[in-house]
Amino acid sequence: MLPAEDTATDILPPPSPGDLPDERDEDARYAVDLSPQINWTATPEGRVERVSRRWAEMTGTDPGAALGDQWITKLHPDDVADTTKAWNISVETKSPIDVEYRLATCATGYRWVRARAVARLDVSGQVVRWYGTLEDVHDRKVAEHALRDSEERFRLAAQAAGIGIWDYNAFDDRREWSEEFKAMLGLPVDAIPSIDIALSCVVPDDRSKLLALIGAVRAGHSGYRFETMVRIRRTDTGEERWMKTAGWRIEAPLGRLHRVLVTIRDVTEERSVEDRIRWAADHDGMTRLPNRTAFVNRLEHAIAAAVRQSTHVALVLFDVDHLKETNDTIGHDAGDLLLQTLADRLTQFFGKRGTVGRLGGDEFAAILELTDEDVMVVKVHAALDALREPFTYEGRIVDCQATAGGSVFPQHGADAAELLKAADIALYAAKASNRGGLRTFRPAMRADLQRRSSMISVARDAAREDRIVPYYQPKVSLHDNAICGFEALLRWRHPTLGLQAPGTIAAAFEDLDLATSISERMLTQIVGDMRRWLDDGVEFGRIAVNLSPAEFRHESLVSRVLERLYRAGIATSRIELEVTETVFLGRGADSVAQALNAFSREGVKIALDDFGTGYASLTHLKAFPVDVIKIDRSFVSSLDTSPNDAAIIDAVVGLGHKLGMEVVAEGVETEIQAKYLLDRGCHYGQGYLFGRAGPSATVPSMLAGQKEMKLFS
Repeated sequence: MLPAEDTATDILPPPSPGDLPDERDEDARYAVDLSPQINWTATPEGRVERVSRRWAEMTGTDPGAALGDQWITKLHPDDVADTTKAWNISVETKSPIDVEYRLATCATGYRWVRARAVARLDVSGQVVRWYGTLEDVHDRKVAEHALRDSEERFRLAAQAAGIGIWDYNAFDDRREWSEEFKAMLGLPVDAIPSIDIALSCVVPDDRSKLLALIGAVRAGHSGYRFETMVRIRRTDTGEERWMKTAGWRIEAPLGRLHRVLVTIRDVTEERSVEDRIRWAADHDGMTRLPNRTAFVNRLEHAIAAAVRQSTHVALVLFDVDHLKETNDTIGHDAGDLLLQTLADRLTQFFGKRGTVGRLGGDEFAAILELTDEDVMVVKVHAALDALREPFTYEGRIVDCQATAGGSVFPQHGADAAELLKAADIALYAAKASNRGGLRTFRPAMRADLQRRSSMISVARDAAREDRIVPYYQPKVSLHDNAICGFEALLRWRHPTLGLQAPGTIAAAFEDLDLATSISERMLTQIVGDMRRWLDDGVEFGRIAVNLSPAEFRHESLVSRVLERLYRAGIATSRIELEVTETVFLGRGADSVAQALNAFSREGVKIALDDFGTGYASLTHLKAFPVDVIKIDRSFVSSLDTSPNDAAIIDAVVGLGHKLGMEVVAEGVETEIQAKYLLDRGCHYGQGYLFGRAGPSATVPSMLAGQKEMKLFS
């Protein structure tokens, strides 16, 4: 398998006519000497007979030491068996040989060489001689080993990381897929890699993306590195998965494509987490509706579309009625279910025609595109009716109701912020005057909102600066004209305008915290006045104190009132709590009943104020511990001119007697009114006829002067 130096003539083509033999031999020698390879010849039996001089240069031994089979002694021991076996097969079959092995050299130890040889045959097909070359390929072999080691490390790392590999060799159009990649696709390990199989696994919507990338890689338009994300459907389970691919284009000389190496990673779980994070950033977790940020973004898009199309957009805000009462009386789980139920119903009602979102707390919103004010009103009223259907929670029936405020683009606002503000103002107006209904924005509402905001601000200052004071109006017995008690009426002192009536801060009584703060100021002074009168021997009877509906939402109402009385040493029978019919309505009725029953058990009298002006049914008089009915002044003022009002007074007085309740007429201003009431059996009255409300210092004098009061002869 190794060449002799004078074999060049044997491997050269036949001489051309005119060439001299000596010249031909000389040319051959020069060609052999200049060749970087070792040339050799062998007998038909495969025994080396001639070797070129480069054998000595490489191995440091005489070429003669390579003749016959002696060349085998220079091979690395690990390569002897495979090399001799390959050479024997070639000799037997007369087929060319191409084999690589390590050869001992004189300077650098073993080096990789490549031995190639072909047989020259005669006309009968018998071997005349073997001609071969021996080429030093050590540097290439070392590089290949290094590359193989690097690729193996890469494959092991990819396998450990669960990464699939797609390796494409452009020279022989050969593809290799790692077992991990086949497993990702749900393919068996013996599946034959092909573009068609890969494309068949890709979700149809993403196939064009993969084809475009393959074309760009082949054309060299993608650069040396590329990435893409595609969805595949596993061939075994049909499950859809997300695959992130990263690839490298390796070029041969002259920019030709040599190889493409692609890594594939299943990122379905990662993407799911990212999707959940992204979803959570735009949605409310409880109701799964768009949150405020996402909703406002959609509103802005709807407005932009309306501008392009010259159409309308309606915005509706919904406030869940009595959510806090549900949380307090039934539990937060029931409150959560109420929110979810309302969200589902709004989505069912508006979802196909608009966008529904939860802006926070108990506030929801809906965008109705291509909708003007008239259409909005009809749709929202229908939605509010649908919302009112009760639902059951743990065997208890829970009411579901919302109040709505609406605005329309472009009439009520030029952008999302203005439209939201207008709808919010309308919602505020609806909550103040039309619970469970809809109010559409009107410019005048801004002034009303500012007025109410001003009320709250002024009331907060008055409470903080202790400018809240009680004024006492006498309640008299119509039978003997004796003062039997007083009603404590709220007044407050304005820094410049002086004493003010409670109507100037009416909005404050709808605010839970502020109403409680004002009540605290009133109660402190009333209890203090009562204690002082008792100490002075002033017999004032019973003091009636008004409680706003908002105060019943405060859990400490009962303990707050009773503890003050106990600390001051005042009998609970000395105080009377006045409530209006509205406290009995809606979801908060349970908590009101508990509070009133607790007061009643402790001896506190309960009065139903403004009777007949609200929506309470007669059953409330039986269901709640009411001791006193107060006829509203609106009936008393016109009893002598309106037969209907007189009839109502007669009915209320009779009802009170039947139920064993005291009946007090408010707003008595004339002797005619007082006499009519007395004749009908109403025993108690309040009004300017008996005295206006005054500060605590006037109570003793009012009581002292009552003996001189004589209304009827």
